Amino acid sequence: MRVGRLVKAHGLKGAIKLELYTDDPEGRFVPGATFTLQVPASSPWHGKPLTIREFRWMNSHPVAFFEGVDDRNAAEELIRAILWIDEDTEATPAEDDAWFDHQLVGLEVVRDGVPIGRVIRVDHMPAQDLLIVRTIPDASHGDAREVLVPFVKAIVPEVDVEGGRVVVTPPAGLFEDLAADDEDAEPVAEPGDDR
Repeated sequence: MRVGRLVKAHGLKGAIKLELYTDDPEGRFVPGATFTLQVPASSPWHGKPLTIREFRWMNSHPVAFFEGVDDRNAAEELIRAILWIDEDTEATPAEDDAWFDHQLVGLEVVRDGVPIGRVIRVDHMPAQDLLIVRTIPDASHGDAREVLVPFVKAIVPEVDVEGGRVVVTPPAGLFEDLAADDEDAEPVAEPGDDR
């Protein structure tokens, strides 16, 4: 499971700012926790694990120190690396309305009782998470496309992992193009127009 991305060296002693992909940073980034790195094959860190030494908040930003990363140069080598952990598939999120990404990916997306697509991934953005939905091609919408659905209760009121579906109540225009104004409509008479 993806838990974070290393975004910027911080200071001179090897600290790195993190972009978090977890709701439990204090539980994931404990001293001794080891991560698998997603880095280019050309990186000196390719194929090596990364173990956390210290995690703290600095000016409301999550910052971590890692074993073997003792200066800014070493930290710079890790920028843009994605941190992965082996997930306990038996574990369940602490919150009732929280799911792991792997539980959501593959779920059928249903609107008004009709399947309209499938969740293909979850993007974790600063403001909110997004469900990336690949639509089912049909006559009215054409080819399949990817739609970014804000993962909020108002738009995704129901997640049924066991039933294999999520129910959506999207605003007009999220899954389809809005109809253009009808050009054949009667013109509105201006005040004082005697026609």
